[in-house]
Amino acid sequence: MAVCEVCGNDYEMSFEVVRDGETHVFDSLECAAERIAPVCAHCGCRILGHGLQADGQMFCCAHCARLKGESGLVDHK
Repeated sequence: MAVCEVCGNDYEMSFEVVRDGETHVFDSLECAAERIAPVCAHCGCRILGHGLQADGQMFCCAHCARLKGESGLVDHK
């Protein structure tokens, strides 16, 4: 068993995620998202899908990107 680095739960079905050479241990996808998912530069929500990137910033949608001055990004229809 391993201890989740977010909530501290010692769980027999914990899992590891390797990102940029660092290994992280979680007991749920919720904890994994809380720790490693990027955050939208406008609204602050966790980006669980592909998101959009412009000028080194991540956005959850084109609407948020436009509100931060990025005009060239569009959401798929």
